[in-house]
Amino acid sequence: MPNIRIRSGKLWGKVGHKSRKGENTMFMGEYQHSLDTKGRLIIPAKFREDLGTGAVMTRGLDNCLFLFPQSEWKTLEEKLKTLPLTKADARQFVRFFFSGATECGLDKQGRIIVPPTLREYGEIDKDVTVIGVSNRVEIWSKERWQAYMTRAEESYEIIAESIVELGI
Repeated sequence: MPNIRIRSGKLWGKVGHKSRKGENTMFMGEYQHSLDTKGRLIIPAKFREDLGTGAVMTRGLDNCLFLFPQSEWKTLEEKLKTLPLTKADARQFVRFFFSGATECGLDKQGRIIVPPTLREYGEIDKDVTVIGVSNRVEIWSKERWQAYMTRAEESYEIIAESIVELGI
C-alpha cells in the first residue's frame, strides 16, 4: 500500500479520496469562519486543494451543509441512482438531497458563495464552523455546532460502545 501525505504532513496508509494530485487524502479538523455580507465563506486553506476548482454543496444531515469535491459527488450520485424508485423513502431522500445541491467554485481568495436557500436551511447568519469529515466538508452555524457537540459529548462513550458491533 503506498504511503500518502495527509494534511498534517505525516505519512499514512491509503485513506479517503484521491486529490487532484493523485494523493489519497481526507478532510479533517475544525475551523471558525464568518460569512461576509455577500454570503461568501472562506474555505480553510487545508481543504482548498482537495476541493479543486469546484465542488458541490447541498443540504446535509443534522441541519448542516455538505460540501463534496466533484469526484466524491460523482461517486455518491452513482450510488443514489441505484436506489429503487418504488420506495417512497428513497425518492424523498434523493429529492431532498439533489434539489438543494449547487455547484460552487472557489474564487481567488478561497471563498465560496453559500446560496440563501442553503443558509436558511442551515440557519447560518454569520459565524460558521467548518469541519472536515473524511470525504466531505461540513458547514455548520456556530450555534448549531456548539449545541450538537454538547449533545454528542454526553453520549460519546455510549455511541463508541455501540459501534464496536460495526467492526471498528
